Amino acid sequence: MQVIPTGRVIIVGAGLGALYAALKLAPRPVLMISPEALGQGASSAWAQGGVAAAMDPADSPAAHAHDTLRAGAGTVDAGVADLVTQEARQHILDLTRLGTPFDRKPDGSYVMSREAAHGFARVVRVRGDQAGAEIMRALIATVRETASVQVLEGMMATGLRLCDGRVTGIEVTRADGSRPIAIEGPAVLLAGGGSGGLYAVTTNPPRIRGQVIGMAARAGAVIADAEFVQFHPTAIDCGEDPAPLATEALRGEGAHLVNRLGERFMQAVHPDAELAPRDIVARAVYSQSRAGLRPALDTRACLGERILSEFPAVAGACARAGIDPTRAQIPVAAAAHYHMGGVSVDADGCASLAGLWVCGEASSTGLHGANRLASNGLLEALVYARRAALSIEAASDLPEEAAPLVLPELAPAAVPDPALVARLRRAMTEGAGVVRDADGLSRCLHEIAQVEAAQPDCPALLNMTATATLIAGAALMRRESRGAHCRSDFPETLPQAQRSFLTLTDALALRERLKETI
Repeated sequence: MQVIPTGRVIIVGAGLGALYAALKLAPRPVLMISPEALGQGASSAWAQGGVAAAMDPADSPAAHAHDTLRAGAGTVDAGVADLVTQEARQHILDLTRLGTPFDRKPDGSYVMSREAAHGFARVVRVRGDQAGAEIMRALIATVRETASVQVLEGMMATGLRLCDGRVTGIEVTRADGSRPIAIEGPAVLLAGGGSGGLYAVTTNPPRIRGQVIGMAARAGAVIADAEFVQFHPTAIDCGEDPAPLATEALRGEGAHLVNRLGERFMQAVHPDAELAPRDIVARAVYSQSRAGLRPALDTRACLGERILSEFPAVAGACARAGIDPTRAQIPVAAAAHYHMGGVSVDADGCASLAGLWVCGEASSTGLHGANRLASNGLLEALVYARRAALSIEAASDLPEEAAPLVLPELAPAAVPDPALVARLRRAMTEGAGVVRDADGLSRCLHEIAQVEAAQPDCPALLNMTATATLIAGAALMRRESRGAHCRSDFPETLPQAQRSFLTLTDALALRERLKETI
């Protein structure tokens, strides 16, 4: 394999964490690897709700941390929750300075939404449901103007390079398929998103299928909390793949969940009804769907015509599906949305492999526990992107400047077989979905192994199956129900809350032992 050295810090990804880290590293030379045009295909741009931060004088970081701990069902790292919520305000001010047009009141203060499990309206937003898109637009414009950042578009990382246990670079291919080459640099930061697209019903962009987590796992990195996948309760059930999202802010405005009989089913499930923690609402929606009761979100009374102007992304998705939300209910389903698990990192974003940093949804910091508090995802990406950038600069011998990287012509090569990817996604939805049991998880692991064996020479597919194996394996090992992880055969929550830490070697050994029982 051809190896190309570069003096640039290598950032894999083009979402919020990747862009923010690149700016925090400037003017040090950075190389960003983006499968599509910068910012395209990243979950960050699809985020609707906004960024959680205690901006109101009546609110506080301590109250924000308290809500984070409460939502996380016992496995949130309290120190991490304090760290992140304390830093939240400065990142909102920084994004504002960079040009993000957050909604403001006449006095200049921020307009904020209240979302599920928050005790206060503390989600800073843009035009109702445009926060992710507008934050990304501001960051992309700034990165494009930053001379120290080189972006390789249309390229995808498929593996990590190691020397004596230290990460020294990455292996890349063209996103549409080519033989890999290696790029080496002084540090590698993975910020390439989560794993929701491993499921057949998801709100994630098509490329977000656990590849970055799998890449790190295949290199030997420790993965934490892999079993905790958050299912969003209000994906619009209209047959699109991925499913459009009906932001939680709608429920914060007073929208109700009802079934085809007209019943508000959440009132009997939790005292907070529609604003209960996401895992509770998602299971209720899933249960209604399984019973054939066609759950839906009703925004007519609380928003009426205002939904068209104040929540344009939701209105646009409804229009594509032929739904008029001012006159009709919006059909919804539970969909894989956010992976609380990921590459285990410390307070500076350092992974278990030397030379490797991870931020955003690809990481597991301990902030989200078993159930992420709404709108803490973008916040975590901001906090850890900055902390990782500072750590890289302190730990690495970074040059002041570096020549632009020029790639050679790359020979074509195979991409993941779409039929195998579809088979993998079905297996995850059926066996490792909203409600799980030992038989379903065992069958899921067996099916993942079959998919893997069908195209064993495709690193991009192996990255997906590695992450899928870790999710299903960790879910099988956790013999309780906690937060987003629900086991019908182990419905109780154990008194001792523990995070999970797993390597791919551990998960593959479990999968091998299960062969005899299938």
